[in-house]
Amino acid sequence: MIKILDNAYLRLNELRKKHNKKYVRLSVKGGGCAGFNYDWSFTDEEQREDIVVDDMLVVDRINELYLTGMELDYTYDDFESAFVFNNPQAKSSCGCGTSFSVW
Repeated sequence: MIKILDNAYLRLNELRKKHNKKYVRLSVKGGGCAGFNYDWSFTDEEQREDIVVDDMLVVDRINELYLTGMELDYTYDDFESAFVFNNPQAKSSCGCGTSFSVW
């Protein structure tokens, strides 16, 4: 469903430890300048409807339609760092990279 690239894997692991949580949750919410936003949170529990990716990221199955085939990366340099969503389901996205459209 989602492929977590090495830099993203390391960053997600850092965040889990920092917040003392078992999982990072990735959701898709309506809103943002392009129609949908990626939404992050932390949890210790997986729900019955969740898909667990690499034993660290949980995604509710209802979001599978929007995230199938996505590669999650993390980039950083001296001036900025951010998760990068290479999402084949997104037909367009905004400049910030966290809002996308599927139509």
